[in-house]
Amino acid sequence: MKRFLKENSLSLFFLLIFALALVGQALAGQAKFNDQQLVDGGQPISLVEYVATSDFAVDVAENWQSEYLQFLLFILATVWLVQRGSPESKELGKEGGESDEDQLVGEHARRDSPAWATAGGLRKALISNSLGWVMGLVFALSWLAQSVAGLAAGNAERLAELRDPEGWGGYVTGPEFWSRTLQNWQSEFLAVASMVALSIYLRQRGSAESKPVGAPHDATGIEG
Repeated sequence: MKRFLKENSLSLFFLLIFALALVGQALAGQAKFNDQQLVDGGQPISLVEYVATSDFAVDVAENWQSEYLQFLLFILATVWLVQRGSPESKELGKEGGESDEDQLVGEHARRDSPAWATAGGLRKALISNSLGWVMGLVFALSWLAQSVAGLAAGNAERLAELRDPEGWGGYVTGPEFWSRTLQNWQSEFLAVASMVALSIYLRQRGSAESKPVGAPHDATGIEG
């Protein structure tokens, strides 16, 4: 168990703080929701009831889709685009999908390579792009969940105001949906750009996201 915890500590740490943040969001959201319920003359609801509401679902899905879009675009962009001096970029001159020899696939696969790395055809194409496909799928599902939950929450408000409910197509092309969506996207894109640029000149000793402290500023594609 001790070995398992050590070898998986990075994933476990972020899963733990993710769970804590999600619980905190639910508690804070419930308190806010119940305050509004009292103002509107309604009854407070339990935590379990709150996490089943469209209000909670849209807030969670909205954040998830922006995060996965960020990673999807970064994964795909770093295939072809480089940044001199950044450890977040691969080495200059290696733009593109690279050769089978560089990627250790086909006849260049090692004994400990994934089984499909030695295959050809569809299996080779799938494993070669599996990270992007999964990130893209999670983004698409989160975006869809955000749109459905946001529509439900918006229509609940419209009905309370004695207005006609809105259709899904009208909602996802309307200003309310895109105001919330682009608000998240712009912050994610700025964070990625900051990480790429700042890591050229700044260091964090021992971090895989930083160059070695003594590496020159123009060293590209190396990590400490």
